Amino acid sequence: MRLSIITVSWNVEKKLEESLRAIFSSTGLTPDEFEVIVIDNHSKDKTVEMIKRKFLRVNLIANKKNLGFAKANNQGIGQAHGQYILLLNPDMLVRSDTLRKMIDWMEKNPQASVAGCHLQNEKGETIKHVRNFPTLWDQAAIILKLPHIFPNILKKYIPEDFDYNKAAKVDSIRGGFFMVRAKRHIPFWLDERYFIWFEEVDFCLQIKNIGEEVWYTPVAECTDYVGQSFNQVNSLKKQKYFRDSMLKYFKKWHPSWQYWLLRFLWPIGFLLTCIAENLRFKSRGKT
Repeated sequence: MRLSIITVSWNVEKKLEESLRAIFSSTGLTPDEFEVIVIDNHSKDKTVEMIKRKFLRVNLIANKKNLGFAKANNQGIGQAHGQYILLLNPDMLVRSDTLRKMIDWMEKNPQASVAGCHLQNEKGETIKHVRNFPTLWDQAAIILKLPHIFPNILKKYIPEDFDYNKAAKVDSIRGGFFMVRAKRHIPFWLDERYFIWFEEVDFCLQIKNIGEEVWYTPVAECTDYVGQSFNQVNSLKKQKYFRDSMLKYFKKWHPSWQYWLLRFLWPIGFLLTCIAENLRFKSRGKT
C-alpha cells in the first residue's frame, strides 16, 4: 500500500462526491496502491448514504457526533496502511496526476517528512497557504482585525515574497492537503485538544522539534474550494473555535504571559466581530 487518503467530512455531500470521483479517476496509481478512508463527523445531509451507494471502495467511519478535525483524522490514521498518508479536505479536487506526482516527489526528497502542493482557487489563482509559525504580534493583529486597516501587517506571518513556483522548506502548510511520510519514529499525530484550526501548525512544529522537515512543492496541483463546511457556521462560532485553538497553541508552545495577553484581547476581538456583523446586516438591508 503506497498511499492512504484520509478525508474528514461534515455536511459537504456534493463536494465530497466530486473529490472522491477525482481521487478514483487518478492516473498512475493502481487500485491496490492506495486506499481511501472517509470519517464523517455526523453530517445531517446524505453523505453517509452517498458513500455507501456510490463508493464501495471507501472505508467509511460514521461518527455519532462531531469529534472535530484532529480527532477524526486520527481515527483514520489509526486504520491507515500506506507508506504515505494524505490528509485531504472534502472540498479539495485533485488533478488526474496529483497523487502520483506527490508520491514521486516524496520519494526523491527523503528530507521531507511533510509536504503540501500548489493550491489554486476556482479561478485558477494561487492560494497563499505557506505560513511561518505564529507569533504573539501577528496573532494579536488578527484578533484586533488590524489587517483590514494595515494590509501589510501580516507579511512576515504570511510571507508575501514566497515563490510558489519553487520547492522550499517551510514552517507550515495548509492542513487541507497534507502529505506525511508514515515513519515509525514520528511518535505523535494530530493533537486532539484542537477541535478545528492550529492542529496542522502544531504538527509541523512538532516535526521541526524532532529534527524533521516540512516542504512545499509546486510539482502537483489541487483545486481548493476553501471552507465549504465552515461556510455553514456563523462568524461568532467560527471566532470561538479559532480563539480556543489559538489559546491552546500558545499555552502549549509559548510563555504564559503571551497566552494571557491574547486571552485578554479576545473579548475586544469578539466585540469587533459583532460590530462588523451588524454593519454587514444593515448594508444588506439597504440593498
